[in-house]
Amino acid sequence: MTVPTGYDKYAHEPFAVTVDLAVLTLRAGALHVLLVERGQEPYAGRWALPGGFVEPRESAETAARRELAEETGLSDVSGLHLEQLRTYSEPDRDPRMRVVSVAFAALLPNAPEAHGGSDAAQARWMPYDSAKPLAFDHDRILADAHERVGAKLEYTCLATAFCPPEFTLGELQQVYETVWGTALDRPNFRRKVLATPDFVEAVPGAARLTGGRGKPAALYRAGTATALHPPLLRPPREGRPA
Repeated sequence: MTVPTGYDKYAHEPFAVTVDLAVLTLRAGALHVLLVERGQEPYAGRWALPGGFVEPRESAETAARRELAEETGLSDVSGLHLEQLRTYSEPDRDPRMRVVSVAFAALLPNAPEAHGGSDAAQARWMPYDSAKPLAFDHDRILADAHERVGAKLEYTCLATAFCPPEFTLGELQQVYETVWGTALDRPNFRRKVLATPDFVEAVPGAARLTGGRGKPAALYRAGTATALHPPLLRPPREGRPA
């Protein structure tokens, strides 16, 4: 690529580009987020989202996957769903210098244990509800990622990825309730799921006891659909339109 004649690349103050990852999973029936303990200043000893600086010859997504591997040890993760969340560019978000961050939301079913590396003293899966406060503006990034994941459950079949290969509708409902943070009406949920084309498919003759004295619950597996038509919408709550 030819540089235009007369262009001065020093005419603008330089700034750094970083990536941050909000990696969410379900563990023991609760929503968890992957965090690292910072081993260096600023915010040494504080918990933060994994991330770091983008190298001169790599893309933001390449940097995100590299930082995830370096700081948490999760280098070969099958089933990782990584998507760009948004860009955070407030001038004073990093005390070192002007830093613009490209944040990613990552969803990881069957998440393995993590360990620290690079400039992270340790890495740990923490319950979402007890994760804050975090370093930098990572509280905001994490909240935005949680909202994005909740929206994806409305319009996609992502929830089945957090279930066993064969699951009950009760187990599928638990995924929605855990991510959305709200209880759902069981008969209404069952009706909506079964009425959505190719969302789930019954496993012939298979059932599982789920506790109590009731009869065994029928088993299902993920269907062939990737999007939900119609969507499975969250119940309205204060601060979010119906």
